[in-house]
Formats: sequence, structure tokens, C-alpha cells
Amino acid sequence: MRVAIVSDTHGFLDPRIADVVSSCDVAVHAGDIGGADVLLALQPREQVVAVKGNNDVAEKWAAPEVHVLDTLPREAILDLPGGELVVIHGDDAGSVAERHQCLRERYPTARAIAYGHSHQLLVDDDETPWVLNPGAAGRTRTYGGPSCLLLDCTVSDWKIEEFRLPPRKYRAL
Repeated sequence: MRVAIVSDTHGFLDPRIADVVSSCDVAVHAGDIGGADVLLALQPREQVVAVKGNNDVAEKWAAPEVHVLDTLPREAILDLPGGELVVIHGDDAGSVAERHQCLRERYPTARAIAYGHSHQLLVDDDETPWVLNPGAAGRTRTYGGPSCLLLDCTVSDWKIEEFRLPPRKYRAL
């Protein structure tokens, strides 16, 4: 099974990231979505799992889309081949220095924990559960370009692939 992990789109999913996601079985969004159109762009695949981030509030979403916020949980747990993937935004997981330890203590039985919030792409697989951050998949604070993670999982093996795309300059038409 192939799982795309994105986060921190803030209302804009880079189309190149959407192309990467389209090859996956499941798309996961770790919060700060910014609008229902981002979730629709992730839906070439049948299953999209998304959690609410600290910026996913009514004041920051278009009025006709606010009802979608009521459907978004603060955390999701996916039962995947070989273990569980926990998805949270991570804004409530302590300071940056202690975040990974806090997450590991909170979800000790998970195989991996995916979170957003920091906009920093990282894979911490030195111990289990792994702690993963896909970085920002939009155009806000991408720190070198939009990014995402791909998780290939079987019952016996999990592999993570990092995608970092070059930044683009977007202009109004």
C-alpha cells in the first residue's frame, strides 16, 4: 500500500504535489488544510484522511466550506499493513525540542506518527514509533520548496520516500 502524507497547505496544494499524490492508494493531510478545495484536489484516490490544524478555523475558511470543519477530527489512526499510522497536526505536542519524545510517549503502539505545524520536512526513524513531518505542500513557508512524504507499507516492511520540489514563483493572472 502506498500512502501520501502532506500538511500545511493553507488553502493551496501545489499541483506538482497533487501529481505525486495521485499515484497513491491513500492521501493523508496532517492539518492546516485551509479549504475544502485542497481536500478535493487530494481525491483522485478513493481515500483521503485529514485532521484539523490550528489554522483550520471558521474565520480562515471560505463561508460555504466552513461546514467541512465539523467533519475533521484532531487526530486519526490508520490501520495499515504492518502497523498503525497516527496523524495529528502537532501544535499541542510541546516545544520543538521535546515534540518527538512527547509524541512517542503519547502513541507508543504506533508504527509511525505523522504531524505538521512546523512546515519542516523531516523523517525521524531512529526509534519506533517513527516521527514524520511532510513539510508544507503549498506555497507558505516551504523552506526550500513544497514537499511531501510517501510511505510504502507491507506487513513486514515500511519505507519512507521524501519529495522536495523546487520553489515556484506564483503570480496572479
